[in-house]
Amino acid sequence: MEFQNIIIKPLFTEKMSILQDTQRKYAFQVIRSANKIEIKDAVQKKFDVEVEKVATMNRKGKMRQMTVRSGGRVIRTSGQKSSWKRAVVTLKEGFSIDLMGGEVSG
Repeated sequence: MEFQNIIIKPLFTEKMSILQDTQRKYAFQVIRSANKIEIKDAVQKKFDVEVEKVATMNRKGKMRQMTVRSGGRVIRTSGQKSSWKRAVVTLKEGFSIDLMGGEVSG
């Protein structure tokens, strides 16, 4: 499997920004079929860092209600968001990833 296709996107949350600063942990959305070894190799090749540990979580998609107006009629429908996989990667001492791609000056 190509390592470029494994990582879908980085996850930015308040909790993850704290973990990045204190414990060198970074979260990514990854494809559901990827295992920890493939995720580790993909992060190391993409960001040129050394990975110490990988934790994965399968997240179940939530049910969603949606209301649509069509031709003057109101249609209520329900659906389900896709299930997805999260990987939390811990880097070795001295390594970091700049996910924002640059400093913001103000």
